[in-house]
Amino acid sequence: QEQLVESGGGPVQAGGSLRLSCAASIRTFSNYAMAWFRQPPEKERQFIAAVTGSGSNTYYADFVKGRFTISRDNDRDTVYLHVNNLKPEDTDVYYCAADPASIELRPISWFSRPERWDYWGQGTQVTVSS
Repeated sequence: QEQLVESGGGPVQAGGSLRLSCAASIRTFSNYAMAWFRQPPEKERQFIAAVTGSGSNTYYADFVKGRFTISRDNDRDTVYLHVNNLKPEDTDVYYCAADPASIELRPISWFSRPERWDYWGQGTQVTVSS
């Protein structure tokens, strides 16, 4: 049973930084593309970034503008999201997702849709105060 567990969220001052982690219990982790999404209350889940199974390719939503960095450590079965210069509007629940399908030949418009991802964590809350 695939399982994803996010951590690293919490309260932070505007301008600060966080590193979110997602520990995966997945057979052959490196075969899975991984992604981060976020979801404000009563709104749809929003794509942030994705990384291929090998970690060689990363993809970002337009709004990221260099403040978010996705990475993975296949030896630790973990994917990370580094966020710099946090803003109050970054306050959300952050989710990681996994899927065995390759994303390398797909447009971002395809895999930025939450329904494309098979497995999800429970989320970690990030609260940014001004």
